[in-house]
Amino acid sequence: MSLKPMDSPKVAITRRSRVHGVMITQVVQQVPAGKSTPDFTRKPTAVTVHDGRRAFFKAIISGEPTPSVTWGRNKGDVNDAEKYKIRYDEKTKEHILEIPKATADLADTYKCFAANEYGTAVCSTTLNIIKANEQAPQDFRAMLKKTVVVTRKKQLPPKKEGELDPKLWELLLSAPKKDYQRICLDFGVTDFRWLLKRLNQMKKERADEQAKVVENLGNVKQIEVKPNGKAEFSLDMALLDPNGPIYLYKDGTIVPYGNNGNSKHSLQKSGNEYCFTIKDPQPEDAGLYQVDVGETNVLTTDFQVPAVEFVDKMNNAKASENKDATFHCVLSTPLNKITWSTPDSSLEHGDKYEMSVSQDRLIHTLTIKRCDEADNGTYYAIAGTASCSASLVVEANPNAYKGLQDRDGLGKLDLEQKLQTEPADTEENDGQNKSHGKMVTGEGDDCSRKTDKTKGDGSDDDCGWKTDGGRGEGKGENNNNLLGSGEFGVGRRPLRTGLVVSSTAKDQGVQFVNGLSDTTAIAGGWAQLYCKLSTENSEGRWYKNGKPLTNEDGVRIIKDGASHKLIIDCCKKDDVGVYRFESDGCKSEAALNIQDPPMIDTSALGKFIKPVIVKEGETAEWKLQFSGGQPMNVQWKKDNDELLPALNVKIEKSATESKLRLAKCQRKDSGEVKIKIKNEFGTREAISQLIVLDKPTPPQGPVDIMESSVTSVEFKWKPPKDDGGCPVTNYIIERQQVGRNKWFNLGEISGSSTVYKDSDVDPGRRYCYRIRARNSEGVSDYSQTEDIPAGELRYPGAPLAPKVVCVCKECIGLAWCAPCNAGGTKIVGYNLEKRKKGTNYWSLVNQGGSIKDSKYEVKDVFEGAEYEFRVSAINLSGPGDPSIPCDTVIARDPMKPPGKVTDLRVTFGTYTTLSLAWTKPKEVKGSQDEAHGYFVEIRPIASPEWNRCNDNPITPTTYTVRGLKAMAAYWVRVVATNYGGDGEPRGFDNHITAMPPPVHPKFKDRNMNSFVVVRSGNTIRLNIPFEASPFPEVSWLKDGTSVPKHVIVTNSDKASQLLIPTSERSDSGVYTTMVKNLVGQESFIVEIRVTDDPRPPGPVELDQNVPGTVTLSWAPSPDETKDDRLHYVISKRDSFKHTWRTVAENLFNNKFTVVDLVPGRQYHFRVFAKNDIGLSVPSVSPAFETKKERERFLPKVPPTKSVDFSSAPSFITPLRRHVPPEGYECQMSCAVKGAPAPRVAWHHDNVDLSVNSNYYITNVCGVCSLLILRVGAKDGGEYKVVVENRLGSAECSMMLNVRERRT
Repeated sequence: MSLKPMDSPKVAITRRSRVHGVMITQVVQQVPAGKSTPDFTRKPTAVTVHDGRRAFFKAIISGEPTPSVTWGRNKGDVNDAEKYKIRYDEKTKEHILEIPKATADLADTYKCFAANEYGTAVCSTTLNIIKANEQAPQDFRAMLKKTVVVTRKKQLPPKKEGELDPKLWELLLSAPKKDYQRICLDFGVTDFRWLLKRLNQMKKERADEQAKVVENLGNVKQIEVKPNGKAEFSLDMALLDPNGPIYLYKDGTIVPYGNNGNSKHSLQKSGNEYCFTIKDPQPEDAGLYQVDVGETNVLTTDFQVPAVEFVDKMNNAKASENKDATFHCVLSTPLNKITWSTPDSSLEHGDKYEMSVSQDRLIHTLTIKRCDEADNGTYYAIAGTASCSASLVVEANPNAYKGLQDRDGLGKLDLEQKLQTEPADTEENDGQNKSHGKMVTGEGDDCSRKTDKTKGDGSDDDCGWKTDGGRGEGKGENNNNLLGSGEFGVGRRPLRTGLVVSSTAKDQGVQFVNGLSDTTAIAGGWAQLYCKLSTENSEGRWYKNGKPLTNEDGVRIIKDGASHKLIIDCCKKDDVGVYRFESDGCKSEAALNIQDPPMIDTSALGKFIKPVIVKEGETAEWKLQFSGGQPMNVQWKKDNDELLPALNVKIEKSATESKLRLAKCQRKDSGEVKIKIKNEFGTREAISQLIVLDKPTPPQGPVDIMESSVTSVEFKWKPPKDDGGCPVTNYIIERQQVGRNKWFNLGEISGSSTVYKDSDVDPGRRYCYRIRARNSEGVSDYSQTEDIPAGELRYPGAPLAPKVVCVCKECIGLAWCAPCNAGGTKIVGYNLEKRKKGTNYWSLVNQGGSIKDSKYEVKDVFEGAEYEFRVSAINLSGPGDPSIPCDTVIARDPMKPPGKVTDLRVTFGTYTTLSLAWTKPKEVKGSQDEAHGYFVEIRPIASPEWNRCNDNPITPTTYTVRGLKAMAAYWVRVVATNYGGDGEPRGFDNHITAMPPPVHPKFKDRNMNSFVVVRSGNTIRLNIPFEASPFPEVSWLKDGTSVPKHVIVTNSDKASQLLIPTSERSDSGVYTTMVKNLVGQESFIVEIRVTDDPRPPGPVELDQNVPGTVTLSWAPSPDETKDDRLHYVISKRDSFKHTWRTVAENLFNNKFTVVDLVPGRQYHFRVFAKNDIGLSVPSVSPAFETKKERERFLPKVPPTKSVDFSSAPSFITPLRRHVPPEGYECQMSCAVKGAPAPRVAWHHDNVDLSVNSNYYITNVCGVCSLLILRVGAKDGGEYKVVVENRLGSAECSMMLNVRERRT
């Protein structure tokens, strides 16, 4: 009776991860070797974002097998695809939960779950939403204009004792490598090389953050003051979201900026270049400036405004062509560096421009090398916010040597003139001369040459200018000018390598072409002092500290023509001093400094670099002898990390030796051990290796089963990941039968082999194996295999379909590949089967036995018959499943390729697809056979390679090409094919553009409004759908010109949208959208009127001229001048009926007469201003009342003479011109007088309107009115009023112009 292995019981073992906040639950009793429960390598962190912004949660998860990852939240789920996007980043190995638009309802606690068959891991994080402040509507509009909300950026952590300032890291992340040393010196860091490893890692992390918001970033320029007085810094970047917010911070506080040069801080954008400007910088503007895109930093720069002024400003200079020119300036405060600039750009130190500074950092020099005409212009020196400038004039130089003598003479003459014109030196000037020494004037080309120097580690062979020091006979008393140069600055760098003219020299025939230069040499090395005279016949003498030198003093004095050399073969400390060379009254001197850098004994170094090999738990020791100038700084490092004294680390130091002792070494301590010895003259390093021996780690899995048959089991594994420092000598193999507890030792095999075959197995049993690795230090832990069955029938998998190699009428050649799954044993052969097409019977081809090879020729075929073939693999268990059949093949001799297809045409196309059709090629016996399929090939117009759209031939004569780029041009062709090969392609004469059939632009919505009224402050959104092909160009105009910048236009292939977020009255106008493509163009016009509730008219006055009537007059509304469609409405209420009734509407004047008033009643009137939005607040008139006569009064009238009041008709108020819009009403009126009352007649273009019902004509008390209810184009023309009575007639006319309504 056989025992079946029982499944391992399910458990729930809860434990904490090494990552804080992660809980792991293990669901099996023991996790197999090589497997693990899920765990978080990096858990998601809490996120705080503003309302409406994008939020991310990212996690890195480990586990074997790979865990499945899900996300959840406490108050709901994350299944909404619009609110949540879950993805996995293959590049960074991050599981990401993205919230595209974080709103207040999404603020919650989120959880990340990772699970595999051995357990689960879970951690929580939170999403916090910062809500925007609620404000009144008018305040909200003001906020939109400002577009800046004052907030604070996360502050940099404070500097801790013994650590670097975090501000330094931020500056190094944005600075170019050439500025590392300058920035580190500002923070007191003299050696920054040890920072580079961490800095590179921080740069990679910062680049990953920036890649989420910026497509590319470069050309970062640090802040500096420009000649125009503004401070600028800039960068080039392409944003992934062009509308992404860009913030500017100063010392962690956001700084509002404008987009023009008038504000204090401004941003100018040109293409991908962003330039920030600080106008009129002051000391309070100094600070750390940072530019962020969203919440990601892209630039950090430090703006320093030192309190400095120019004590001596630059002088104008002249230079000969191909010679050097020099500018000097003197500062009031020492600075390491100032900015040199032209009006166009800043200058950089290099081959063209040489910038140097004196040792006291007060005198700064700019040398322009090999001047040419392009160097003419103005040059600026900028220190803090102070600046000075001077001009350079470059002249032709026909004779360089003659120019040298002339300039030297000019310099001496200039010096003599200054001595005569300037007063004697004061004590202050004497102090300056003692500090700066005597300045040297010399020819610039020669001064730029370097003499041979011997440099040690850390020495600098800079050709910047140095002071002469005032040694020897020249004391510097006559050097009143601090810079030692007159009006012309050519070649007058105050170099140590110049010509010193003694005040006692009278013979100017001998001069120095090259003077001596300060030299630095290494102790034990050689040094050379070199000078060159203007003649070869002059002799000279060498002095050291004022004492003559000869060859007997341990030096070599060499004269080579005009060149004179002093060589010291083995430098010592005693050789330090001031050396002078004199010849015919001319002198030049220089200082020789001897440096003593650290030196390591050669024999001690040979022993040190040998690897130190110890066993685990033992002590490793190193020691090294050295020499050099004191004080000496000695550092020990392990894998680039500095070692400090600890329980297991002992460091001993002395003036000539240092020892390191590492106690209780572990295998993980193996690595590189470095000693670094440093003094003021240089640095030396030596590297050794520590190897700690230990037993190896377990062999690596998973174990691959190579064979599992009735008689044997064969498997292989991988060597240990760590061999313990010495080679693996043997592998120990143990076996356990599944269901039993005892393990049997099968023996040991050589460490060079990782394959084992167990031939002593019982059929039907299952076995488990353990492998241990052994080296000279011990035996590793075991690596265990899975259960391996022995003797079970495991058949091989199905191979791929066989391929037809060759075909003829008597034979068909086939080939195939072995199956991926061999069934645990070797493949011993193959069975090949065939069948005729249309039948279901498969017959075995290899009747004589299995096929040993992976190819075979089938000869049992009939000419013209169609066959299909399949193959199955055979192992020790038997044959496996057959493959899928191959393509149908006909037993016949090779065919001829087909001809070209005919009638190739395009049947339909879109921006991404192209539909083709063609006719099958004709069959020509002997030259071209029948086509069995077709290939469609395309080639972009800019590419030389053809690409096939279908991998397998198609039989239909139609095909649709997909995945094209819109409006891209392609060459297209079709190739017919058969068993004989591909025929010749058939293509089009011209390339084809991926686009639909051409369509003339037209607008889809016929009911689009051509007149839109919007309240001021509201949003204007016009969506204009259209149809056009190819893609049209869409443009918008306002009143015939381009739309303003605040108008947002969004175009697509089917519509165009105009958006004004906050409208103003100035946005009123006629907007025209033009849609244009290759076929034609079309336009649509819409009138937008932006207005607001009208303001009320002025006070209402009443005037009674005729009994029973009253005339109302009022001041116009303030909005009447802004809105030509504003008119007035009058309503009245009497004491009998207390309801308001409209008396008159559509009044465009400011006066109206109300008639039919009843005596004895009290009347109240209200006047409204009305526009397209609505009515204004009314202006109320005073009460009006006419008292009713109670009794008839009969006055006694004296007899009078009769008077005739008859008069001819005349116009009191003539007609005025009207220009009403089409579709609106229009009222014309005039006032007439005459006695008897005249007859009134209206005419339109001399046609009487009395009987025309389309016009409403009234005549009340001499006020004649004509009302047109709906003005049309036909109503335009001349209108005339004719009045007549028996005494005469009069007429008045006007022109009515109807304004067309735009559509």
